Amino acid sequence: MRLDKYLKVSRLIKRRTVANEACDNGRISVNGRVVKASYDVKVGDKIEIALGNRTLAVEVLVVAETVRKDDAAAMYKEV
Repeated sequence: MRLDKYLKVSRLIKRRTVANEACDNGRISVNGRVVKASYDVKVGDKIEIALGNRTLAVEVLVVAETVRKDDAAAMYKEV
């Protein structure tokens, strides 16, 4: 699954266009490397999101195309 879609489905970022812009601006890194929105997310990847003055680090636990809102938080674990 593409990184921008994963960020939207897991509700780490509210909209896919915002996730895409964050990737283009170099605010998102996976496993220590700045990546593009087309990066293929895999289980075990560590994603760091720099939004504003805070950084959120998560580890991917599940990659699913669609998830209910209540189950979205189970897709990742905060590090």
